[in-house]
Amino acid sequence: MTRSPLEDRLQRAWRDDDRLAHLLRPLAALHGAVIGLRVMLYRLGLKKSAPLPVPVVVVGNWVVGGAGKTPTTLALLDTLRRLGVRAGVISRGYGRKEEDRVCVLADGDRAEDVGDEPLLIKLRASVPVAVGRDRIAAARALLAAHPDLQVLVSDDGLQHWRLPRQLSILVFDERGLGNGRLLPAGPLRQARGLPPPPGSSPDALVLYSTGRPSTALPGFVGTRHLAGAVALADWWRGEPCRLDRLHALRGKPLLAAAGLARPQRFFDMLGEQGLSFRALALPDHATLDPLPWARTDEVVITEKDAVKLRPEALQGCRIWVVALDFRPEPAFEEALQRELRRLLPHGPSTD
Repeated sequence: MTRSPLEDRLQRAWRDDDRLAHLLRPLAALHGAVIGLRVMLYRLGLKKSAPLPVPVVVVGNWVVGGAGKTPTTLALLDTLRRLGVRAGVISRGYGRKEEDRVCVLADGDRAEDVGDEPLLIKLRASVPVAVGRDRIAAARALLAAHPDLQVLVSDDGLQHWRLPRQLSILVFDERGLGNGRLLPAGPLRQARGLPPPPGSSPDALVLYSTGRPSTALPGFVGTRHLAGAVALADWWRGEPCRLDRLHALRGKPLLAAAGLARPQRFFDMLGEQGLSFRALALPDHATLDPLPWARTDEVVITEKDAVKLRPEALQGCRIWVVALDFRPEPAFEEALQRELRRLLPHGPSTD
């Protein structure tokens, strides 16, 4: 269940801009032509963004896979909460059974029905969340269910031009722009400098998720670290992760499993905490049914995987949830406050 050889080969091509990347340039040119056609349709008014009654902040990136959008979304929601802004989240809900269905998340929802990342956001941030391939429909459903919301945050959706946005937060990790080419010759989802759809604001904040800039774009930096560990059953009850529990796992024979776009980053952070483990890299959004490890293993997993494992069905299986903490630098919050004063008629609360 590890990443396929083709995926590994493409990652190397995007990093090194090697012969395979050059062979794929015609397909990248076709991709660029399709994007150009969509831009033209919006510029001519043949396609239009749909209006929404509250501002939309889109958290997205230009490169495919694992730049840190969901941790950034959680950090953004925490900032909005501290500023007194009532925010809700819309997401596609990738990997769920009925991706075309619009759904406002409710207590008891399962990851396979609403998506692992949206369920994680709801549990961690305690905010209303709606999912749908059509993010406009998801936004309208969420606002109908929660009319007091002041801001909508879109977890991904930068390339979903039908969705208006008053602010974009562009997230980059250590890969930066890779070789700078469009998919599949490079990792770029869109051409650099692609303007937002007509009627949307061009304002954007750039956030680097690995502690230092990785492109020439001016922006802010954030730092990642492991917040600690907690038993799976306790995690579902809302108990916080603690560093002492993580450190207590040192010296134990562990299996570390991660269904992430870039699981090695999680494994490296575990190693930095002094843990010894066998690494099991799973596909992004892996279902975990059946379990990919033996019930006799003592396992550490990410929160993104924890939302797919109900403890009552795993009697006798020793599973620890390890949380990732991501904090932007203080200057990012100051810039965000300035943007919110622009977006909200009465400004955010400072209580």
